[in-house]
Amino acid sequence: MKKKFTVILLLFGMLALCYNVYAVELYGAKGAEQSDDPTLEQMLVYAIQDEYLAHAEYEYIINQYGSIRPFSNIIKAEETHIAMLKPLFEKYGFKLPEDKGGDHVLVPKDLRQAFEAGVQAEIDNIAMYEKFLSKNLADDVRSAFQMLKNASENHLRAFQNGLSRY
Repeated sequence: MKKKFTVILLLFGMLALCYNVYAVELYGAKGAEQSDDPTLEQMLVYAIQDEYLAHAEYEYIINQYGSIRPFSNIIKAEETHIAMLKPLFEKYGFKLPEDKGGDHVLVPKDLRQAFEAGVQAEIDNIAMYEKFLSKNLADDVRSAFQMLKNASENHLRAFQNGLSRY
């Protein structure tokens, strides 16, 4: 009986791990990547999720390694990005998703890995906005997505510069 119980616990643990990995893949830019033809609501959800995630990752890095640049600057930009997206949810009548970015943070083991994560996050973010900008969008949504993409391109350069020190 004890052996059977152990096997059942092991199976539940494996299922939970699989669910968690799947959930991470469907959050933010990774979720957008998996969506062939997202609706406006899905695009806005993926966009704000990705901004929540970036904010949570940079907050974690600052808490671990101190208020270092460019993380200390870019975290403030992420707050602006989130604030830019929120009114679009209200205008188009969509429910604003709860900020669960912290649940999806991949913890870097050192600063080099933190910069690598920043580079990859911005590459993914840019690809997401490029995908969205290829769609037929209202002018206000297009403008927001274009500004967010441009900001991510600047962030990418900052993270690449930081990574070049390693």
